[in-house]
Amino acid sequence: MTVRVLIDACVLYPTVMREIVVGAARAGAFTPLWSARILEEWARAAIKIGPTGEAQARAEIALLRAAWPKAEVTPTPGLERRLYLPDENDIHVLASAISGNADIIMTLNAKDFPRGALAEEGLSRVDPDSYLHGIWSAQPAMIEPVAQAVLDQARRLSGQAWEMRALLKKARLPRLAKALG
Repeated sequence: MTVRVLIDACVLYPTVMREIVVGAARAGAFTPLWSARILEEWARAAIKIGPTGEAQARAEIALLRAAWPKAEVTPTPGLERRLYLPDENDIHVLASAISGNADIIMTLNAKDFPRGALAEEGLSRVDPDSYLHGIWSAQPAMIEPVAQAVLDQARRLSGQAWEMRALLKKARLPRLAKALG
């Protein structure tokens, strides 16, 4: 049985980070989970990149939903009322993780997901860089082709001669960048 990982919107929004995380899931490293609200947060955040950002995000969200039709979880009604996190706007993420029987919440917001509060619900928290580096350490052949495909796509789409280390560091994946760069 694979590990079930609820992916927070802050991990889905940056393109390179999302592509590596989703690529690792596609390679079988874990089973991804999210909620409709998390996906909506990603789409709204994508407006920042320009007039086509939201439309592009919504197209990518449709592809994710098609690839993983069982990944979208709906929090159990009333569950959010009994939960506490420092930022009440993140309670829906915790509720989604509980409702989806997740093992882990993948987020960049460590302070908003205290380990103690998560442990009470049988969950842990990981940041994408540490998690992906751990997978690479155990199974480099699972992560290396994913990273190479993302690098190739970044070069093709940007027209720039990206190097692996620079691309991954810019994507806030410094440990993985050092390992692969």
